[in-house]
Amino acid sequence: MKIAFIAHDRKKDEMVNFVTAYEKVFEGHELYSTGTTGKRIMENTDLKIHRFMSGPLGGDQQIGALVAENEMDLIIFLRDPLMAQPHEPDINALLRLCDVQGIPLGTNIATAEILVKALDRGDFAWRELVHKYKPGTEI
Repeated sequence: MKIAFIAHDRKKDEMVNFVTAYEKVFEGHELYSTGTTGKRIMENTDLKIHRFMSGPLGGDQQIGALVAENEMDLIIFLRDPLMAQPHEPDINALLRLCDVQGIPLGTNIATAEILVKALDRGDFAWRELVHKYKPGTEI
């Protein structure tokens, strides 16, 4: 599974704590993140994460490009709904793309926990079918 982590500044500590708590679940998956969030996670865990640019510099859009190609399987995006974000259009575009492609997206810690428990149980095996029958793929 390809999993992305994104967290606004006031949610980064919460993301690090969350990923640390579920580190064993995330092992063995392809992990992606925006810049600072990924750096903070790697400083506090043994996980290896492909880091994109920070969100305001285009990291959200880089992850969105994978979503648009249906190449991302799960996103945990801890958003700060009480703080205006200068790159709000990029955030909205990413959320819209997740809806278009049917990518599971957790935008708060409660939903993220439900998703990671489902991941641990193997409930996302259906994503393998999405990749197998993706247009342009040999069957």
